[in-house]
Amino acid sequence: MKYNVGGFDRIARIVVGLALVAFAFFGNQPWAYLGIILVVTGLFKFCPLYPILGISSACNSKDGSCKTKS
Repeated sequence: MKYNVGGFDRIARIVVGLALVAFAFFGNQPWAYLGIILVVTGLFKFCPLYPILGISSACNSKDGSCKTKS
């Protein structure tokens, strides 16, 4: 599987996802369990929506560039 989530995007997904899950648990808001999706995509470094939109936040290790489809 090719990674398409990298760097700051990955950290932000995990932090925000964990915050949402905590909010769901302690605040009794069932919709906040959607944060699990953010945590999983951050941990696996792959977002299934990114290829559909043609974007990637992961950089190429060879030249350090982060490109989107044109």
